[in-house]
Amino acid sequence: MNVERFSKTISEWIAGRVQEAGAEGVVVGLSGGVDSAVVLALCRCALGEKVLAVISPCESAEQDEKDALEVASALGVEVLEVQLDRPYRGLIELLARPTEIARANLKARLRMAVLYFYANTLNYLVSGTGNRSELAVGYFTKYGDGAADILPIGAVLKRQVRELARHLGIQQRIIDKPPSAGLWPGQTDEEELGLSYDTLDEIIEAIDDERPPAAPADAVAKVEALIEGSRHKRAPPPVCPVGDL
Repeated sequence: MNVERFSKTISEWIAGRVQEAGAEGVVVGLSGGVDSAVVLALCRCALGEKVLAVISPCESAEQDEKDALEVASALGVEVLEVQLDRPYRGLIELLARPTEIARANLKARLRMAVLYFYANTLNYLVSGTGNRSELAVGYFTKYGDGAADILPIGAVLKRQVRELARHLGIQQRIIDKPPSAGLWPGQTDEEELGLSYDTLDEIIEAIDDERPPAAPADAVAKVEALIEGSRHKRAPPPVCPVGDL
């Protein structure tokens, strides 16, 4: 992987998409993790000061908020904090019998509503932070963190994101931090997925290359099932073809 070329290509693509849309800049939801840090850095390279980082704690770990602020400060990006604890709890009180996953997805959808509010206000685009590994298996909340106008690292595997992060000068502590959506205390991506990102990346690449994956058969079957079961999350809503009825 030529990280310098990757970085330059993605940054130029971001600038081009913003210009094509007639927008003024981009909004990035900053979580304190490596994916959003890399996207923020690439947007900063592409657009200079026309980038807004938004941190939206929602019963979140305090360390994630500190990490997000540290990333924004190091990159010299304007940052806004929007505390979502109260509106989230208010909605939970109104809703009947929410399950744990419904609660978690509500957090992601509230955060996306905030990002689009500022995007509408500023004539900015919302930049998603999902990587290829997550998108391939549907590891995102539909109309939550899966909603975006552009996906700068949507074709970049998780291990490649880490390489980009080192090239872009992201703090090593952020790179090494266990990936987590922060949707409940102690939650980690790999535990929820049931496999490591290294294994996931290997299987995705093997499927693309039409070669046998160097991974256990049960892991391959799991990833194939995740890909198949999440197709609806990657496609636009189907439209009923009524023809000339």
